[in-house]
Amino acid sequence: MNLDLTKYKTIVFDCDGVVLNSNQTKIDAYFNVSKRMGGSDTHAQAFVDHHVAKGSFPRNGKIEYYLKEIVKQPVTTEIVQQYLEAFEDILDKSLMQCEIAPALLALKAATPHASWMLLSGGDQTELRRVFSRRNIAGNNLAQMFEAGIFGGPDQKEEVLSREKTNGNIQFPALFLGDSKYDHQAATGAGLDFIFISDWTEVHDWQAYCQIHHILEMANIQQLLKAKFATMQTWGNK
Repeated sequence: MNLDLTKYKTIVFDCDGVVLNSNQTKIDAYFNVSKRMGGSDTHAQAFVDHHVAKGSFPRNGKIEYYLKEIVKQPVTTEIVQQYLEAFEDILDKSLMQCEIAPALLALKAATPHASWMLLSGGDQTELRRVFSRRNIAGNNLAQMFEAGIFGGPDQKEEVLSREKTNGNIQFPALFLGDSKYDHQAATGAGLDFIFISDWTEVHDWQAYCQIHHILEMANIQQLLKAKFATMQTWGNK
Protein backbone atom coordinates (compact mmCIF):
# COMPACT_ATOMS: atom_id res chain seq x y z
CA MET A 1 0.00 0.00 0.00
CA ASN A 2 1.06 3.60 -0.49
CA LEU A 3 1.63 5.16 2.92
CA ASP A 4 1.07 8.87 2.38
CA LEU A 5 0.49 10.60 5.69
CA THR A 6 -0.32 13.87 3.94
CA LYS A 7 -3.76 12.55 2.96
CA TYR A 8 -4.99 12.12 6.54
CA LYS A 9 -7.05 14.86 8.15
CA THR A 10 -7.16 13.15 11.56
CA ILE A 11 -4.64 10.85 13.23
CA VAL A 12 -5.81 8.93 16.30
CA PHE A 13 -3.23 7.53 18.72
CA ASP A 14 -3.61 4.84 21.34
CA CYS A 15 -1.69 5.80 24.48
CA ASP A 16 -0.13 2.75 26.15
CA GLY A 17 2.42 1.13 23.85
CA VAL A 18 2.19 3.85 21.20
CA VAL A 19 2.68 7.30 22.76
CA LEU A 20 3.92 6.07 26.14
CA ASN A 21 6.00 2.99 26.90
CA SER A 22 3.55 2.13 29.65
CA ASN A 23 2.22 -1.35 28.94
CA GLN A 24 4.36 -2.97 31.64
CA THR A 25 3.46 -0.13 33.99
CA LYS A 26 -0.21 -0.97 33.52
CA ILE A 27 0.43 -4.70 33.98
CA ASP A 28 2.18 -3.98 37.29
CA ALA A 29 -0.72 -1.73 38.32
CA TYR A 30 -3.32 -4.46 37.76
CA PHE A 31 -1.32 -6.88 39.88
CA ASN A 32 -0.71 -4.36 42.65
CA VAL A 33 -4.29 -3.10 42.78
CA SER A 34 -5.54 -6.65 43.21
CA LYS A 35 -3.12 -7.20 46.08
CA ARG A 36 -3.95 -3.85 47.70
CA MET A 37 -7.65 -4.73 47.61
CA GLY A 38 -7.09 -8.07 49.33
CA GLY A 39 -6.56 -10.42 46.40
CA SER A 40 -4.20 -13.37 46.45
CA ASP A 41 -1.28 -13.75 44.04
CA THR A 42 -3.49 -16.06 41.98
CA HIS A 43 -6.23 -13.44 41.83
CA ALA A 44 -3.72 -10.75 40.91
CA GLN A 45 -2.22 -12.81 38.08
CA ALA A 46 -5.69 -13.63 36.76
CA PHE A 47 -6.47 -9.89 36.76
CA VAL A 48 -3.28 -9.26 34.77
CA ASP A 49 -4.11 -12.05 32.32
CA HIS A 50 -7.58 -10.64 31.71
CA HIS A 51 -6.16 -7.14 31.23
CA VAL A 52 -3.66 -8.38 28.63
CA ALA A 53 -6.30 -10.43 26.83
CA LYS A 54 -8.67 -7.47 26.57
CA GLY A 55 -6.00 -5.03 25.45
CA SER A 56 -7.18 -1.41 25.36
CA PHE A 57 -10.66 -2.18 26.67
CA PRO A 58 -11.73 0.38 29.32
CA ARG A 59 -10.53 -0.25 32.86
CA ASN A 60 -13.94 -0.20 34.54
CA GLY A 61 -15.07 -3.16 32.44
CA LYS A 62 -12.00 -5.12 33.47
CA ILE A 63 -12.67 -4.33 37.12
CA GLU A 64 -16.25 -5.54 36.82
CA TYR A 65 -15.05 -8.80 35.25
CA TYR A 66 -12.47 -9.25 38.02
CA LEU A 67 -15.09 -8.81 40.71
CA LYS A 68 -17.67 -11.07 39.10
CA GLU A 69 -15.53 -13.82 37.65
CA ILE A 70 -12.26 -13.90 39.60
CA VAL A 71 -12.95 -12.93 43.20
CA LYS A 72 -16.68 -13.75 42.98
CA GLN A 73 -18.06 -10.75 44.80
CA PRO A 74 -20.95 -8.39 44.04
CA VAL A 75 -20.26 -5.45 41.74
CA THR A 76 -21.34 -2.14 43.22
CA THR A 77 -20.64 1.44 42.22
CA GLU A 78 -18.80 1.93 45.49
CA ILE A 79 -16.41 -1.00 45.12
CA VAL A 80 -15.65 -0.18 41.48
CA GLN A 81 -14.83 3.38 42.55
CA GLN A 82 -12.49 2.05 45.24
CA TYR A 83 -10.60 0.06 42.61
CA LEU A 84 -10.46 3.06 40.27
CA GLU A 85 -9.04 5.21 43.05
CA ALA A 86 -6.43 2.56 43.82
CA PHE A 87 -5.38 2.56 40.17
CA GLU A 88 -5.17 6.36 40.18
CA ASP A 89 -2.94 6.33 43.23
CA ILE A 90 -0.60 3.66 41.85
CA LEU A 91 -0.37 5.07 38.32
CA ASP A 92 -0.03 8.76 39.13
CA LYS A 93 3.74 8.67 39.59
CA SER A 94 4.58 5.82 37.22
CA LEU A 95 2.85 7.36 34.20
CA MET A 96 4.81 10.55 34.78
CA GLN A 97 8.04 8.57 34.36
CA CYS A 98 7.25 6.41 31.32
CA GLU A 99 9.26 6.93 28.16
CA ILE A 100 7.54 9.09 25.54
CA ALA A 101 7.76 7.75 21.99
CA PRO A 102 10.85 9.10 20.26
CA ALA A 103 10.11 11.11 17.10
CA LEU A 104 6.66 12.13 18.34
CA LEU A 105 7.52 15.82 17.94
CA ALA A 106 9.02 15.16 14.52
CA LEU A 107 5.86 13.39 13.41
CA LYS A 108 3.79 16.31 14.67
CA ALA A 109 5.90 18.68 12.60
CA ALA A 110 5.52 16.43 9.55
CA THR A 111 1.70 16.34 9.80
CA PRO A 112 0.61 19.99 10.22
CA HIS A 113 -2.44 19.30 8.04
CA ALA A 114 -3.81 16.66 10.45
CA SER A 115 -5.46 17.09 13.84
CA TRP A 116 -4.30 14.63 16.49
CA MET A 117 -6.49 12.72 18.94
CA LEU A 118 -5.50 10.45 21.83
CA LEU A 119 -7.86 7.53 22.48
CA SER A 120 -7.03 5.12 25.29
CA GLY A 121 -8.60 2.42 27.39
CA GLY A 122 -7.16 4.20 30.43
CA ASP A 123 -9.24 6.48 32.58
CA GLN A 124 -9.98 9.74 30.76
CA THR A 125 -9.54 12.04 33.76
CA GLU A 126 -6.26 10.34 34.63
CA LEU A 127 -4.98 10.69 31.06
CA ARG A 128 -5.83 14.36 30.81
CA ARG A 129 -4.18 15.08 34.15
CA VAL A 130 -0.99 13.20 33.29
CA PHE A 131 -0.67 14.64 29.78
CA SER A 132 -1.22 18.17 31.05
CA ARG A 133 1.71 17.69 33.43
CA ARG A 134 4.11 16.01 31.01
CA ASN A 135 6.37 17.87 28.62
CA ILE A 136 8.46 16.77 25.67
CA ALA A 137 11.33 19.02 24.64
CA GLY A 138 9.60 21.91 26.39
CA ASN A 139 6.26 21.25 24.71
CA ASN A 140 3.19 20.33 26.74
CA LEU A 141 2.14 16.84 25.69
CA ALA A 142 -1.59 17.51 26.02
CA GLN A 143 -1.44 20.41 23.56
CA MET A 144 -0.24 18.11 20.79
CA PHE A 145 -3.67 16.44 20.72
CA GLU A 146 -5.87 19.31 19.60
CA ALA A 147 -8.73 16.97 18.68
CA GLY A 148 -8.93 15.84 22.29
CA ILE A 149 -7.80 13.23 24.81
CA PHE A 150 -10.39 10.50 25.41
CA GLY A 151 -10.52 7.37 27.53
CA GLY A 152 -12.62 5.21 29.81
CA PRO A 153 -15.20 4.56 30.97
CA ASP A 154 -16.39 5.06 27.36
CA GLN A 155 -15.38 2.28 24.99
CA LYS A 156 -13.33 3.19 21.94
CA GLU A 157 -16.14 2.32 19.53
CA GLU A 158 -18.41 4.75 21.38
CA VAL A 159 -15.86 7.57 21.27
CA LEU A 160 -15.08 7.04 17.59
CA SER A 161 -18.76 7.00 16.67
CA ARG A 162 -19.49 10.13 18.70
CA GLU A 163 -16.50 12.09 17.43
CA LYS A 164 -17.31 11.13 13.82
CA THR A 165 -20.88 12.31 14.28
CA ASN A 166 -19.89 15.66 15.77
CA GLY A 167 -17.30 16.25 13.05
CA ASN A 168 -14.26 16.10 15.30
CA ILE A 169 -12.85 13.17 13.29
CA GLN A 170 -12.39 14.20 9.67
CA PHE A 171 -11.77 11.64 6.94
CA PRO A 172 -9.57 10.16 5.70
CA ALA A 173 -8.42 9.25 9.18
CA LEU A 174 -5.71 6.97 10.56
CA PHE A 175 -5.50 5.06 13.86
CA LEU A 176 -2.13 4.06 15.35
CA GLY A 177 -2.59 1.25 17.86
CA ASP A 178 -0.89 -1.77 19.40
CA SER A 179 -3.75 -4.15 20.19
CA LYS A 180 -6.34 -6.30 18.47
CA TYR A 181 -9.05 -4.19 20.07
CA ASP A 182 -7.51 -1.04 18.58
CA HIS A 183 -7.63 -2.62 15.13
CA GLN A 184 -11.21 -3.79 15.51
CA ALA A 185 -12.43 -0.43 16.83
CA ALA A 186 -10.58 1.52 14.15
CA THR A 187 -11.66 -0.51 11.15
CA GLY A 188 -15.20 -0.77 12.47
CA ALA A 189 -15.34 3.03 12.43
CA GLY A 190 -13.86 3.29 8.94
CA LEU A 191 -10.37 4.47 9.90
CA ASP A 192 -7.18 3.14 8.35
CA PHE A 193 -5.01 1.31 10.85
CA ILE A 194 -1.30 0.75 11.45
CA PHE A 195 -0.10 -1.67 14.13
CA ILE A 196 2.77 -0.25 16.23
CA SER A 197 4.69 -3.27 17.47
CA ASP A 198 7.77 -2.30 19.53
CA TRP A 199 5.96 -1.99 22.87
CA THR A 200 2.91 -4.18 22.24
CA GLU A 201 1.84 -6.78 24.79
CA VAL A 202 0.07 -8.88 22.13
CA HIS A 203 2.15 -12.04 21.95
CA ASP A 204 0.83 -13.22 18.58
CA TRP A 205 0.77 -9.83 16.87
CA GLN A 206 2.74 -11.04 13.83
CA ALA A 207 0.20 -13.77 13.09
CA TYR A 208 -2.71 -11.39 13.73
CA CYS A 209 -1.30 -8.78 11.35
CA GLN A 210 -0.64 -11.42 8.71
CA ILE A 211 -4.14 -12.90 8.91
CA HIS A 212 -5.79 -9.47 8.70
CA HIS A 213 -3.32 -7.93 6.21
CA ILE A 214 -2.43 -5.12 8.60
CA LEU A 215 0.41 -2.69 7.96
CA GLU A 216 2.89 -2.90 10.84
CA MET A 217 5.50 -0.42 11.95
CA ALA A 218 7.93 -0.97 14.82
CA ASN A 219 7.55 2.55 16.16
CA ILE A 220 6.86 6.17 15.29
CA GLN A 221 10.43 6.68 14.06
CA GLN A 222 9.90 4.00 11.42
CA LEU A 223 6.51 5.46 10.54
CA LEU A 224 8.09 8.87 10.04
CA LYS A 225 10.84 7.49 7.82
CA ALA A 226 8.30 5.58 5.72
CA LYS A 227 5.67 8.32 5.52
CA PHE A 228 5.85 8.58 1.75
CA ALA A 229 7.01 5.04 1.01
CA THR A 230 5.24 2.24 -0.75
CA MET A 231 4.70 -0.38 1.92
CA GLN A 232 3.41 -3.93 2.07
CA THR A 233 1.04 -5.31 4.65
CA TRP A 234 1.63 -8.53 6.54
CA GLY A 235 0.21 -11.36 4.47
CA ASN A 236 1.02 -9.64 1.16
CA LYS A 237 4.78 -10.15 1.24
